[in-house]
This record gives sequence, C-alpha cells and structure tokens, in this order.
Amino acid sequence: MTSPVLLPVGLTVLFYVLYHALPILYREFAKSIRRMPGPQSHSWLFGNFKEMMEDANLMNRWREEFGATFRFRGLFSISELHTSDIKAINHIFSKSAVYRRAPSARESSRGLSGDGILSVEEEDHKRFRRIVNPAFTIAQMRVITEIFMEKANQLSDIWKAQLGEGGSTHIDVLSWIRLMTLDTIGKAGFDYDFQALVPDKKPNELNEVLLQIFHSPASSRYATFRQLQSLVPILKIIPLPGTSLFLAARSKMLTIGYQILARSKADIEASNKDKNMGGKRDLLSTLLRANLSPDVPVNQRLNDAELVSQIPTFFVAGNETTSLAASWALHALSVNTAAQKKLREELFTISTDNPTMDELNSLPYLERVVRETLRLYSPITFRHRMAMEQDVLPLSKPYIDKNGETQVSIIIPKGQLIHIPVLAINTDTEIWGLDAKEWRPERWEDIPEGASNIPTVWANLMTFFAGPHNCVGFRFAVLEVKALLFAVVRAFEIEKAVPEGGIRPAALLQRPFVVAEGGRKSSLPLVLRAYAESEGI
Repeated sequence: MTSPVLLPVGLTVLFYVLYHALPILYREFAKSIRRMPGPQSHSWLFGNFKEMMEDANLMNRWREEFGATFRFRGLFSISELHTSDIKAINHIFSKSAVYRRAPSARESSRGLSGDGILSVEEEDHKRFRRIVNPAFTIAQMRVITEIFMEKANQLSDIWKAQLGEGGSTHIDVLSWIRLMTLDTIGKAGFDYDFQALVPDKKPNELNEVLLQIFHSPASSRYATFRQLQSLVPILKIIPLPGTSLFLAARSKMLTIGYQILARSKADIEASNKDKNMGGKRDLLSTLLRANLSPDVPVNQRLNDAELVSQIPTFFVAGNETTSLAASWALHALSVNTAAQKKLREELFTISTDNPTMDELNSLPYLERVVRETLRLYSPITFRHRMAMEQDVLPLSKPYIDKNGETQVSIIIPKGQLIHIPVLAINTDTEIWGLDAKEWRPERWEDIPEGASNIPTVWANLMTFFAGPHNCVGFRFAVLEVKALLFAVVRAFEIEKAVPEGGIRPAALLQRPFVVAEGGRKSSLPLVLRAYAESEGI
C-alpha cells in the first residue's frame, strides 16, 4: 500500500544526495588536490572543522608542519585548500569572476540578513556597491565622527560613574563596548536610538540575541550547525541548536529595518518638499538618496527588500567586529603600559574632548596602535572562495606532494573551496618579522617591504579583505575604534584584570575569553583607574 508513495520519495532523496555528492566526489579525486599534504581527519561528519573551532592555534601548527599550502577536511570531510601563499592569493583576487563566495556562505548570509550585499555576486553585487559606496565616503565619515565621539564619551562617563574607592573599577569592557557600538551604528547608520547605553534600562533585545549567537559558550556549536545547514539545505527542516536564536535575530533586525526604512523615506520626502529642513546624513539616508539619484537607471536601483537587507548587514558588521577590535586594543594597551603612556601623551595634544575626523587622523601613534591591533586581532580570521571553473593556481612557495614531487602550481577543479587565512597572512613571520605574533605599534614606523605585496584595501592588511568584495565599511570601523580609544585612554589608566596569558582568542570570530573560567563565553575583564592629567603629563 505504501510502495507507490515510498518509491518517488526514495528516488527524490537519492537524486538529492547524488546531486550534491557527485561534484564533491569528483573534486575529491582530482589528482592535484588528492596528492597534497595535510592533516589527518578522524571524523567523516566534522572533518577537521570541529578541532579548528576548538583550537585557535591549530592552523599555525599545520602551517609549520605542511607549509603555506595544504589540504584539510571541512564538514562532511569535503577537501578544502588552505593557502597563505601571497602569489596564489593575488591570483585569486585578480580573477574575481572565477573565485567567488561559495553558495553555502552566501546562503548563510542570506539566512541572517536577506539579500544584503554579503549574499549577492557579480552584477547584483556591483549594483549594490554602487548604491552603498556613497554612504561610506570620507566626506560621510567626517560628518558622523561627532556621533562616534558622543557615544565614546558617553561610555567613558558610565565607566567613571562606576569607579569605586581608590578611583578604580573592574569592568568587562567587551560587554559595554558592544552596547556602545550598537548605539553608534543605530545613530550613525540609521538615525535610530537603541538606547543600549541608557542606565537602568532593561537589556536590549537585539543585543541579547546577538550575544547568544556570537558570544555564548555555545556559539561555535551554533556556527557549525549553521554551516551544515548551508551545505545541505534540507537540514533546515530540522530545528538544530541555535536555529531559533538565528531566526529571532533575523526577525528582530528585519522588523526594525522596515520601521527605519519607512521613517527614512518619509524624512527624505519631507526634506525634498521643504528645502529648509536639510537632509539627514546617517548612512541609510545617504544610501537612499544615492538609490534615487537620476544618475542611477531605474532597473539598477535597489527595491525595498534589498534596501532593508542592508540594515542587518550594517548591524552585525558595525557592532560585532568593531566592538571586538576596540576591546582587543584596550587589552593590548593593558599589557603594554609603555605604549599606553605614549598614546595618552599624544592624545592630550588635542585640546578638545570632541575631536574631528581630521584631528583623529592627524595622530600618528593612534594610527599605529589601531593598525597593529587590526593586524594581530583581526576579528574575522579567515575567508572562503570557491572556483567557479577549473583554473591553475600559481605558487611562490612550492610544496612536495605525497609522491615526493615538487609542485609549483595547483590544478584547481571547478567547485573547489579555498580557505584564505586572513590572520595568518597578517602575522606571517616571513613578511612581518620574527616578532609578528607580538603587538608592537612601532613596527608601522617602517613597514616591511614584503607587506606591499599583500592584496588589501587598507594598511597592507587582509583584515578588511581585498578585491571587489572588500569591506565597504572599513573607514567606519577604523574611525570608531579611534574615537573610543581617544575617550577612554585619556580618562583611564588601563590595567590587566587577569594574569598575562589569561585572555585567549576563540577561533573563527576572534573573540576574547578568560581561560580560567573554562567555557567559551566572550569576556574581556580589565581594571580601569581614573587618570588625572595633572598627575601624569
């Protein structure tokens, strides 16, 4: 009785499995990839992925053993090519039509933000960038620096109010900085007040959901399950751990997004009717005006769904990654007190508490501190690219294959995933010197010659990636970190709250956690002591 139903269901499942499995099997038996060296995998389901998520230094050890280019196993034991070879990486960026974001990565982005700039490719991506770019120009950053300083000073005042007897306080700076960056992206990005820093206010719902997704002890497990669902879409029908949080975050961000979009459109329409009102200069208002520009053909403009999808992208990028970079900067200064003193002396050469963008950018040591922090503590530690057609990848560092033969290039089969280790390139001792794993702002006084070969959009670093998919908001992130350091370092002496080495970075998203506390909950405790200018300088 059931066979007429079971047969088509079984055939459908078989077709689905073969559709996804056969291309993978083809790549697995591609000669050049199969003969590459690499670590052993002890799990068919997780490959090397699970151990990579648990050990932030694992890739470094593999590079020491296998060299700059090797093979490892991702989820479902799919072979991934790891390369930190600069010649190979420049080749990848020079052929952006061949090497694109993998469909699974775009699907993962789409799951959180919809059809935002992170989930589109080729002509759609060019169309999105044309509209989004005006929101992140230098002129736009000059306008919103005032908001950066307002929120940084507000956070500094909150911390001052927490100073106890002796003028010091013990604070988890990351949790507070995340609230500050949420308020900042709300105000500077959308003229929207999250009131995340308002004292005695109930916890911000959006912040709490994002906290669970990206910073809880289970966040690595959630990321693994999301990746599994992206690789095998049928798994989305299974409520895997973290799914409800992910959907709640998406729902909350899109709900807010549509509210913000409606209000911004109304404000622009009103200002067009009344020229005395002036135009708002938040990122979304600038983006909307660019979208309505007569220079943009109607068929190239973004529709409402596409516009709203940019808002969650700004939420996550403008909140999560920037808060991590700013927190790591304070950590580094707490360890290197000489650098902290030198930075503070430079900051006090500015007479105001509310410097302009040009004043912040005129401070050379502040620039070096931020560059060094984003070099060593890049929030995103790696990116992926997939070959859309067969290609030959040239290498500057040959490898010896399993047959003992020296190879100076790799035949890349269509569909091959390539793992680009952003952090490894930022800390490569052959480029940055033997002290590349140390935080030393002075290295930027004489930039190594080898760094000029790194494909980049900012400061000879891979932190903001490169090529047509570089981070559009890199100026926003750099300026916001500078603003926070300006306010905090002038107000406080920053000291370690745990012994040196007691703060470690997690893998994937390089977030700090306290080793002694077990678990992997994001946390960065520091001691802040009130600084009296008359006593120090």
